[in-house]
Amino acid sequence: QVQLQESGPGLVKPSQTLSLTCTVSGDSIASNYYYWSWIRQPPGKGLEWMGAIAYDGDTRYRSSLKSHTSISRDTSKNQISLQLSSVTPEDTAVYYCAKYGGGWFGHLEVWGQGTLVTVSS
Repeated sequence: QVQLQESGPGLVKPSQTLSLTCTVSGDSIASNYYYWSWIRQPPGKGLEWMGAIAYDGDTRYRSSLKSHTSISRDTSKNQISLQLSSVTPEDTAVYYCAKYGGGWFGHLEVWGQGTLVTVSS
């Protein structure tokens, strides 16, 4: 059974960098043709896809976030990481990692429970 667990600080100050980790168990993040996404949901708003990293390490980002978003992986720890720089209160959201199969926006297989990050001074 594949499980994803997000972790990181719950509070980040404006202008700082938000860093989150998604630890994957039950599957390898390098397994062929799987894509690992970061998705967020601000309070009272819909889900927003932020970006993803593929099984081969290739990355794609939402165009509006590309300039200050970075997604990376550590295959030795089976972890996916998200860094979002220069955060503002508008970046307050529940952040999820998710596993997709069959393409960047293929079929959603599993996602984590999410972690709330609040941006506030």
